[in-house]
Amino acid sequence: DLIVLDEVNIAAAWKLIEPNEVVKLISDKPLNVELILTGRGADAELIERADLVTEMVKIKHPYDKGIKARKGIDY
Repeated sequence: DLIVLDEVNIAAAWKLIEPNEVVKLISDKPLNVELILTGRGADAELIERADLVTEMVKIKHPYDKGIKARKGIDY
């Protein structure tokens, strides 16, 4: 099974969700569940607990041309 927690890192950084709750979720997940946590500003403890950490860098984005965020694409 796969669970994607999209933008959870920034939500935790902004205290919309407590970072320790995300850590608990990782600790308590069943072995057959894969978690994907996305978003910038990941807490150091989350990075430490992760099996895989990647960093994406924007090269080009429609916003650079003045195109506003699009529902279903950017949020």
